[in-house]
Amino acid sequence: MTSIIGAVVQAGSVLYDTPATLEKLAELTSQAKTENPQLVVFPEAFVGGYPKGIDFGVRLGSRSPEGRDTFRRYYDSAIDVPGTETQMIGEIAAKNHVYLVVGVIERDGGTLYCTALYFAPDGRLIDKHRKLMPTALERVVWGFGDGSTLAAPKTDIGTLGGAICWENYMPQLRLAMYQKGVEFYCAPTVDDRDVWLPTMQTIALEGRCFVLSACQFLTRGDGPEDFDPIQGDTPDTVLIRGGSCIVSPLGEVLAGPVFGQETILAAELDKSEIVRGKYDMDVVGHYARPDVFTLSVNEEPQKLVRPE
Repeated sequence: MTSIIGAVVQAGSVLYDTPATLEKLAELTSQAKTENPQLVVFPEAFVGGYPKGIDFGVRLGSRSPEGRDTFRRYYDSAIDVPGTETQMIGEIAAKNHVYLVVGVIERDGGTLYCTALYFAPDGRLIDKHRKLMPTALERVVWGFGDGSTLAAPKTDIGTLGGAICWENYMPQLRLAMYQKGVEFYCAPTVDDRDVWLPTMQTIALEGRCFVLSACQFLTRGDGPEDFDPIQGDTPDTVLIRGGSCIVSPLGEVLAGPVFGQETILAAELDKSEIVRGKYDMDVVGHYARPDVFTLSVNEEPQKLVRPE
């Protein structure tokens, strides 16, 4: 398959209500299907939520009882991978016959991870990537992924892969993705700054790949009554304003960015453009200098306790 339709969904979670969020995921995937995509990408932390603007009761050297209760609530909104919710997401992918990339908050033991899940059109969970480096306060509530989940599944539409939010500023991670031959670089995010678009253009140009970035659009009204973000309490207060986009291997913006609303963006992605781009730039091929620079990537699972 040399040409596909790719779509990104810009929408927010129903905070602390995972069943309602899964219903929204099903509805939005069905809406995206009207564009006839083969690949649909959802934002970071779409299932499980990104409660922007709260502090989980953290002060240097102390945590509050209220913050512990907030974390428990957040933990209850997270999902097991695999588990009942991943089976439901797989059914959504199968019903719409699309490759589906979804940002979730994954629960594993007592730790949460910010994770991107990859589903095939038959509903199978084919890969997952745990965010390697949570940013700032995220490190309080999320664990660190390891190199064993540097996902780059090879599919009948091409090689998928990518990074989550500010992982996209980790040059080593990007290089590892390029070495894996990523063609459709998926970048779930909640970064709604103006500089996000040029970042995605840089990655597309650097890796000579298509970049599909889905950002949340989240308002105070998407949370429950007792959700108290620092940005304000009125329901229409915007917490995450969007900025989703699709970019070509030569940095051309094919769709977006859109701010201030929920939306679905789609574009035709012709893989021959990847080859045209690599004619003069292949950072892991003819434009590499392995005699000068090399990168070592540890893809072994990091376990504290290992049986002899």
